[in-house]
Amino acid sequence: MSLATMRTGRIATSKAQSIGSSAFSSRASRRRGLCVRATTDAAEPDAAVIDKNLELMRHFSEQYAQRTGTYFCVDKSVTAVVIQGLAEHKASLGAPLCPCRHYDDKAAEAANGFWNCPCVPMRERKECHCMLFLTEDNDFAGREQEITHEEVIDGIKHMM
Repeated sequence: MSLATMRTGRIATSKAQSIGSSAFSSRASRRRGLCVRATTDAAEPDAAVIDKNLELMRHFSEQYAQRTGTYFCVDKSVTAVVIQGLAEHKASLGAPLCPCRHYDDKAAEAANGFWNCPCVPMRERKECHCMLFLTEDNDFAGREQEITHEEVIDGIKHMM
C-alpha cells in the first residue's frame, strides 16, 4: 500500500468517524478524501514526470477548449506558460492547481479542489483568470483550440 493510499485511508476514516457513515458515503465526501495527494516532505519531481504531465496538460487543455467552445490566447506563449505551470503543480501536488494565483498553502488548496483546473469560476461562468480558456468575445482570444508539443516548448523556452 502506498503512502498516499495510507494517508487517504486515515483521512477517510477520521471523516467517517466525525461526520457519520451516511454523510461519508456521499460522493463529495469520498472525492475530497481522495484528493489529498501532496505532502510537505515530498521531493521535487524529476524532469521526466514534469514532461509527462506537460503532455497530459497540453492534451487536457485542447480537449477542454474544444468541449467548452473556448479558445487559446492569440499569443501562444501565454497558453504554453499556463500549461507548464499546471504540469508542474500536477507533478508536485498531484493536482493541476491554477498557476496564476498566490496560495499560502498550495497543498491545502490542491486538496480543496476549488482552484484545480478547470477551476470553479471556469466551470460555472467560463471565467479563466489564467487566460488559458477564453471565450470568443475576449479581445485576447485567438481562433485556435490546439497547441502542439513543439509550440508549448517554444513558448516556455525563455523560462528554462
